[in-house]
Order: sequence, then C-alpha cells, then structure tokens
Amino acid sequence: MKLSTFITTRIDKIIGEWESFARKLGPAADTMTTLTLQDHAKGILEAIALDIATTQDATEQWEKSRDLTPGNDATQSAASIHGSLRQASDFSLLQLSAEFRALRATVLRLWLPEVASMSATTVYEMVRFNEAIDQALAESIVTYSAKADQTRELFLAILGHDLRAPLATLTMAGDLLKMESAGREKVGKIGERVRRSSRMMAIMVDDLIGYTRTHLGSGMPVTPRLTDVTEVCHASIEDAHATYPNTSFTFNGSGSMNGYFDSVRLHQLVTNLLVNAAQYGEKHRPVTLTTFSTNEHVMVRVQNFGTPISGRDLDSVFRPLVQLTVEDEMDTRPKTSLGLGLFVAKEIAAAHGGTITVASDQEDGTVFTVTLPRGIPLLA
Repeated sequence: MKLSTFITTRIDKIIGEWESFARKLGPAADTMTTLTLQDHAKGILEAIALDIATTQDATEQWEKSRDLTPGNDATQSAASIHGSLRQASDFSLLQLSAEFRALRATVLRLWLPEVASMSATTVYEMVRFNEAIDQALAESIVTYSAKADQTRELFLAILGHDLRAPLATLTMAGDLLKMESAGREKVGKIGERVRRSSRMMAIMVDDLIGYTRTHLGSGMPVTPRLTDVTEVCHASIEDAHATYPNTSFTFNGSGSMNGYFDSVRLHQLVTNLLVNAAQYGEKHRPVTLTTFSTNEHVMVRVQNFGTPISGRDLDSVFRPLVQLTVEDEMDTRPKTSLGLGLFVAKEIAAAHGGTITVASDQEDGTVFTVTLPRGIPLLA
C-alpha cells in the first residue's frame, strides 16, 4: 500500500496514538481535552499525504530541501497553527519536537508491516515522508518561536509598566524626605508608602523568579521542614495587609496545621492568594482566610466577594501572563498585573504534592482551596 494512501485511510488510528503520546508529555497536557491534544493533527497528516502523492522532479526536490518552494505560506498551514497553539498551551519546544518525532515513528511502524517488499518506490516514499515531516516541524517551530517572542516582549512591557508606579512612589518619598518641612507625622506616612511600594516590588520579583525557574525546567525548588501552617498564614496576612492597607483580612483556623512544608514557599503561596483576593474583591468586604485539616492533609482556603469569575476565565486563571478584568476603572488600589501570582501558587502547591482549585459564583464569592499532604503523622 502506498504510504500516502495508508496515511489517509488509517488517519484516525495514527491520530489516536499521537494523542496518547502527547498526553504523556507532562503537566501541560494533563488537563487538555482530546480535541485540544489532537489539535490540527488531521490537517498535518493530510498535508503530508498530499505532499508525498505529489509528483516532484529533481529540481523541485532540491528547492524544497532549501525551503525555496514557491507559494509556501508557512504561517497558514496546519503545522504552523499547531506550533502557535502548543506554545499557548505551555508546551516546551522540546515537547513540540517530540510530538513530531512520535508522529514519524508511529506512521512508519504501522505502515512498514504492510509493505510487501522494500523497493525503490518504497524508499522514495519514505524519503518524501521524512521531508514532509521535517517541513511540518520547521513550520511549527517558526510560529512557536514567534509566539514565544511576542509573549516575552509582552512580559517585559508589563514588568516595566508595573514597576514604574512603586518606583515613582519611592522617588517622590525621597524628594519629600529631603524637604526641611517634613515633620515626624509626615515622615511616618512617607515611610508607610515606601514600605508598601517595596512590598509590591518584592512580590513581583518573587513571582518572576518562580516563573523563570519553572520555565527553565528546574521546577519550583522546595525544602520541606516541620512547619506550623497557622504561623505562616498570620505572617502572610501581615504582608498582604501591608500591600492593601484598606482591605480587611479575617482568619479562621481549626485543627492541627503541622506538617513538612517549605515555609518560605508556603508563605509566598498564601500571600499571593490573599493579594489576588484583595485586588479583585469588593473594597468594603473582607478577605477571609480559613485553615482546616485531616489526618493526611492540611487545607487553606481564601475567599473574597466581588464579580464572579466567568467559566472561561476559571480555565485560565493559573496560566502565566493572564489577568482578570477589573470592571471598576476608578479603583486606585495598588495592583501587580504580571499575571504570575496564581501560576506561582499552583507551582508551589504542585511541588509539595498538593493541589489548588478555584470556584466562583455570586452567592459564595471566589474561593481558592489549597490541599497539601502533611507528610507526617497528625501531631498534637
């Protein structure tokens, strides 16, 4: 059977095996639907089959090997779109390449047993197939890289924008302190502004470091030690209140909250949830932090009230560089809009072997729940 015919007649089986491989590529694929994982796979295979079936002379083959084929619009092919969407789904470039490597191996493994004899035609079809796979991979890499460059530029633009406000506050504070008329009362207020701006910048830097570490492939480093989560929560509330002094934070705790955790990372996780809740919650309603436990787990819940998060946004709140829309344009509360806080929180939970979930509706508000295995027997 000709290879092009085999691909078109067995396309569903090939796609099924491709999906099974893609689902093993790590966290990026864990929550993806079958439709998303199979994204543009059929179009890629159909284009490959058509390419193999198309007659090609020596000159055309030479031009194709150097990407000189006329009318080759790499930005509109199924492979190029696939590369862009894989970048948006947080696949790494290595994972994208692995998909095409698996596709190559799958097609040849399924097709070769049906080849009666290894003829010159068979070898020629294999060469054409490998050329087509390489072309599709190249198109995917081009759009993947372009999308990554756009994301990087957006990230730097947001970082520069968000750092400008606290830096301006620090500059103004320095100018005010140089004035002879700055009395003790004014100095105290200026100091509070400096502290708040410094805290905002520290949150951004911590989130940036966490994001960078995970995207360099090293993961979120943790050093678990015996930790009282209740103490961590109290410290997190202090930091969140320093950033949002006009927000009321309440704490409700019950049960033993001891376990083996990285207290610094856990502090970052809880603080990020509290800051996020203060940023998007109603200004005159408190943010509530609740802790409870079982023999095996400790749970931390952060609740705020405001405009519920839509179902579409719920699917993306933990992705980096995603910001929720604040409808109140007159809200002047300080914000960090890098869109990394919830992403970092999720990575810290995962590094502890735990999970973080979110639910949002008009009646119960928005609730983030962190569940972490305590790692030790229940302590009194």
